[in-house]
Amino acid sequence: MTQKKAIILLSGGLDSVTCLAIAQSQGYQCYALSFSYGQKHSSELQAAKKIATHYKVAEHRIIDLDLGGIGGSALTDSNINVPTHETFEEIASDIPATYVPARNTVFLSIALAWAEVLQADKIFIGVNAVDYSGYPDCRPEYIQAFQMMADLATKAGIEGNGVQLETPLIDLTKVEIIQKGHSLGVDYSMTVSCYQANDKGQACGHCDSCLIRKKAFEKALNSDPTFYVD
Repeated sequence: MTQKKAIILLSGGLDSVTCLAIAQSQGYQCYALSFSYGQKHSSELQAAKKIATHYKVAEHRIIDLDLGGIGGSALTDSNINVPTHETFEEIASDIPATYVPARNTVFLSIALAWAEVLQADKIFIGVNAVDYSGYPDCRPEYIQAFQMMADLATKAGIEGNGVQLETPLIDLTKVEIIQKGHSLGVDYSMTVSCYQANDKGQACGHCDSCLIRKKAFEKALNSDPTFYVD
């Protein structure tokens, strides 16, 4: 029988590598898709390359986009600083400056196109609606809406063979995500989550992503494999 195929949106971070490990554990032939979208640092893409090689994916593509030309996010706009804090408790509950306008919609649209070409069964994306930074495109309502659009917008969809979005982490806490990945043998030291990591992949330890990640590792494993600047 032909092995079922899945596209994995691979950022190089904690969530995306967990999705890759889950997809492989379910027997999918995995195709990794990453984006150079104008983010201020490239260390996460270097991590994605390392992860893709480690997991021996069928193919790893890095797509060039210029979301930085649009701006509007601390991750892409040189005029907006990445917010930092001293403690986890200082993280604000509103949508932060690190939100990249329509990023998941753009990424999923390209993944959808590649999935149709490959005749892939699934697209795995590591969105999370529990321990996340308040991004609107990480919610179940958004995923449901995109799935409806995908079914209507593609040849495969109207023929009844459309690709399905898989969000295995959407209802998990960060602690549960790490525990799940750990049970699958994920080496999280390969990943980069920091919003302003340096060229060596060392994390700042003070951005929202670093603080959420640090707290989760302490709870899940009592150790943090992250490489920090200090």
